[in-house]
Amino acid sequence: MYRNLEECIIDLEQNGHLVRIKEEVDPYLEMAAIHLKVYEAGGPALLFEKVKGSKFRAVSNLFGTVERSKFIFRHTWEAAKNIVALRSDPMQALKHPLKHTGTGLAALKALPMKTSGGPAALQEIRISDLPLIQHWPMDGGAFITLPQVYSEDPDKPGIMNSNLGMYRVQLSGNEYELDQEIGLHYQIHRGIGVHQSKAVKKGEPLKVSIFVGGPPAHTLSAVMPLPEGLSEMTFAGLLAGRRFRYSYVDGYCISNDADFVITGEIYPGQTKPEGPFGDHLGYYSLTHEFPLMRIHKVFAKPNAVWPFTVVGRPPQEDTSFGELIHELTGDAISQEIPGVREVHAVDAAGVHPLLFAIGSERYTPYQQVKQPTELLTLANRILGTGQLSLAKYLFITAEEEQPLDSHKEAEFLAYILERIDLRRDLHFYTNTTIDTLDYSGMGLNYGSKVVIAAYGDKKRELCREVPDGFRDLRDFGHPELVMPGVVALQGPAFHSYEDAGQQLEALTAELAARGAAEGCPMIILCDDSAFLRADLSNFLWVTFTRSNPSHDIYGVNSEVRYKHWGCDSLIIDARTKPHQAPPLIPDPDVEKNIGRFFAQGGSLAGVKLR
Repeated sequence: MYRNLEECIIDLEQNGHLVRIKEEVDPYLEMAAIHLKVYEAGGPALLFEKVKGSKFRAVSNLFGTVERSKFIFRHTWEAAKNIVALRSDPMQALKHPLKHTGTGLAALKALPMKTSGGPAALQEIRISDLPLIQHWPMDGGAFITLPQVYSEDPDKPGIMNSNLGMYRVQLSGNEYELDQEIGLHYQIHRGIGVHQSKAVKKGEPLKVSIFVGGPPAHTLSAVMPLPEGLSEMTFAGLLAGRRFRYSYVDGYCISNDADFVITGEIYPGQTKPEGPFGDHLGYYSLTHEFPLMRIHKVFAKPNAVWPFTVVGRPPQEDTSFGELIHELTGDAISQEIPGVREVHAVDAAGVHPLLFAIGSERYTPYQQVKQPTELLTLANRILGTGQLSLAKYLFITAEEEQPLDSHKEAEFLAYILERIDLRRDLHFYTNTTIDTLDYSGMGLNYGSKVVIAAYGDKKRELCREVPDGFRDLRDFGHPELVMPGVVALQGPAFHSYEDAGQQLEALTAELAARGAAEGCPMIILCDDSAFLRADLSNFLWVTFTRSNPSHDIYGVNSEVRYKHWGCDSLIIDARTKPHQAPPLIPDPDVEKNIGRFFAQGGSLAGVKLR
């Protein structure tokens, strides 16, 4: 159990989980590039001892593998898991009171502890003293990527009504006055957004504290989807095995164990351009107006360490975060939505765009035609639940004789494609919200969704090679079989949805006339069909991050009948859109320069790159 980040670093090093980088490293692109290579290699956590332009050290890849994360939390993991399970299903405490006595006491002992006088030995610094890490070439400046953003409810102040969230923070660049202002990127329905709305109604600024570092449990708590009634601060104490210690300085909450604390205020109506930022979908999120935080004071502990991560096209370190959270929360979704067995947010597709779900189907009597009915009510519940509401595509089915695992993605998708009735089983939600970071839609946070629900007997044999009818098509070529039932076609660039519509009208007519799509219920249009064919993750990433269901789904022999759209074969246009945010591409010079760290004599010579 660690009292601070330094103790964690020492423990990891002593047990072979951390390597020190002794050479000076540039925070402009170099640190991030090193992190990405080491993560990809399944390598250790990294302690950067000499960060150019800063006296502070930095650490990354702490949570780079689930195994390392479990090692970090090895003394408190089971207790934390039991608390989450108990909160999700409180009846367990009534059924087995003796079994859960210790769990209840553990939660009680984890309550936040207020201290007087503030933390000892804090020194006041400036934003410009921090390691100002820029991760990708087109980023707008330096960002905090592992912040713990703390705010309190203006109507009910105090730590037990607070929110601790992980919202990205821009420290420099754009129009921000260095050392005076920073930018906060969050959605209005998130915890801090609710607090800001209340402050705006009162005409008051919202006091915000940003904690960086401290025990690793505090970082994980900022991203945990916790059950109602279990605060992030209590969970932080539970997972750390030590109560969250805090005090107030100038009216701002201070984490006594954090390595750094940034305090300031968000004033009603004050925004500045934030971004671009290389994000977890594998593209840049572009520049938009987001709340401006005016700096009050910045603090650091002596010998403080700056933790960071790098996000980009999955998998990345946040993938391991997601797996860790899934293990901790267990069947929380099943508890929250009865009838849902599992929901898998597909990491390869950027997590939010694509969900695979398994539910129950009890509405259809055996003698009638088997079709999705209960599954559709469950789909509505799923798309109305927390972060799951950001999804664009939801594939949902129910088990019969054959056991299903939504994490076996190719098998799961094939199961649905074998059973789907494309004239009945597609259900669209148009003109609605999607992820702010997703630029496939019509505007910021604005797009559509589709539920693809399949249930019943097998309806078709999926094609296992490219049918001849896909060859020598006008404007679209290079057909590739991505997986059984899925064919990719390479198409030309287009300049507007009107252009795309004309191209697709000709293509669907040609495919229909040839009878080409028999056994191929899903056709993907793309810029590079060989890239989609190369591996499953390429297919999932391109298809579901570059398409907006309402605008990019077409069909062979499509029709609208009683307001319901259907077709014989589904076509998803996943070509790069004119408004698409650019993908993340490493700087080739930086890639070449960091080779010195992995060469003989370099600090990372022992890391075997893939």
